[in-house]
Amino acid sequence: MSAAPALESTPETATPTACLALADGTVFYGVGFGATGTTTAELCFNTAMTGYQEIMTDPSYAGQVVTFTFPHIGNTGVTPEDDETGDPVAAGMVVKWDPTEPSNWRSVEELTAWLTKRGRIGIGGVDTRRLTRVIRQQGAPHVAIAHDPEGQFDIEALVAQARGFSGLEGLDLAKDVTCAQSYKWDEMRWAWPDGYPKQENPRHKVVALDFGAKRNILRCLASAGCEVTVLPATATAEEVLAHNPDGVFLSNGPGDPAATGEYAVPMIQEILKTDLPVFGICLGHQMLALALGAQTIKMNHGHHGANHPVKDHDTGKVEITSMNHGFAVDAQTLPEGVLETHISLFDGSNCGIKMQGRPVFSVQYHPEASPGPMDSYYLFERFAAAMDARK
Repeated sequence: MSAAPALESTPETATPTACLALADGTVFYGVGFGATGTTTAELCFNTAMTGYQEIMTDPSYAGQVVTFTFPHIGNTGVTPEDDETGDPVAAGMVVKWDPTEPSNWRSVEELTAWLTKRGRIGIGGVDTRRLTRVIRQQGAPHVAIAHDPEGQFDIEALVAQARGFSGLEGLDLAKDVTCAQSYKWDEMRWAWPDGYPKQENPRHKVVALDFGAKRNILRCLASAGCEVTVLPATATAEEVLAHNPDGVFLSNGPGDPAATGEYAVPMIQEILKTDLPVFGICLGHQMLALALGAQTIKMNHGHHGANHPVKDHDTGKVEITSMNHGFAVDAQTLPEGVLETHISLFDGSNCGIKMQGRPVFSVQYHPEASPGPMDSYYLFERFAAAMDARK
């Protein structure tokens, strides 16, 4: 199939050194930075005004290129302290302006050099407002992003690559980003002036299933008094229970929850036969819903940002939350005994559930990202209180 006529967007500078080709034939030209080469992925946009490093290293972004609607990307540089995992997981980044020079006392490296070392492509000089409208109107498109300092691009081939991308539906990416083996975690949340203190007096033993866990989630668990043992996504219920935990945590992660659920749902269902408190975030929320008998659906363009209002049905309060998900729990499929606890005030989609009369609950958003800044930290405290009540 030949490519559709390309709608071209060019930067104000000279020869384009990068381009973004959409599966419908639309092409955006710009200035490349970071690694050279080509990669294919799903395209999403993120509206957060800070945290580009945390976004790029969030395992939930595996298989996605991120369009940043905020133009000042690169202005705080990068620091290893802010990595949510060891290396960038997002496939690439799209920005309005070329990355700015870092101006922050914590910066140890420039964004461009950081991306280059880690093999991630960036493209600047793009009309990100127009690109965001495309994503909102047409849904998250499949794309090929290319960076060539010589500006040599085979557009038809790039469009073909974008069309050939399989997409995230039916794709289990948790296996790609999970830990290879179990490990202990005792680092707590960052605090001035010493950085990350250690949890030396834990009250609870928690097993965290790593479907793509962010480090700051583990820090929040440690700060809530937990001794955390992290297990791979493929761990069995027997392996979880062998640690004699006081509670079980289900982490965030990428990909289609139904695909990951092929092996994770049976494990969770076995855990639910015990009286252990269970807490899930993001993909963990979706996995818990599947284990309880609900279904998940692919969203048009998902929720990605740090300004999403969520209403708590139990208290009536509205939390400002951080979100990153392209799939959602279908609230219409929640079985009897499973209650919807939170909803998005943007589109009414499900953002939280709980089992009636049981210490089992989960949320779609990311309370550890703290955009409120502390609106949602009570969830970690609720998990700790449930473990206290069980003793």
